[in-house]
Amino acid sequence: MMIPKKLKHRKHHRGRTKGKSMSGNEIAFGSYALKAYENAWVSARQIESARRAMTRYIQRGGKVWIRIFSDKPVTVHGNESPMGGGKGAVDHFVAVVKKGRILFEMDGVTEEQAKEAMRLASYKLPIKTKFLTKND
Repeated sequence: MMIPKKLKHRKHHRGRTKGKSMSGNEIAFGSYALKAYENAWVSARQIESARRAMTRYIQRGGKVWIRIFSDKPVTVHGNESPMGGGKGAVDHFVAVVKKGRILFEMDGVTEEQAKEAMRLASYKLPIKTKFLTKND
């Protein structure tokens, strides 16, 4: 799973998930891409699961770029803990994904293969996505 090696601050604020992506919203590396159509947190486990689904389908042919990184820590209190006692321990990491962000890119495979691989990957993600090609 993708987690940061080092953090400036151990615990983050939640922030807001609204607006659209200002960077990372165009295809930069590959010929095919998966674009987010909603705002959400995508966990490191979901990213890894989608990556595995894609690479398994293309049978390690071609190249896959992951354009998001899970660098935001999410904290969780234990069940039935009383009020107070501070903020909970870091539980997992998420990537903040805004509408229009490119999540994955792919090259070195046919368009049909890429489309099917991205479709399988999109099932692993908690957001609506769309398949794009470079010439769109």
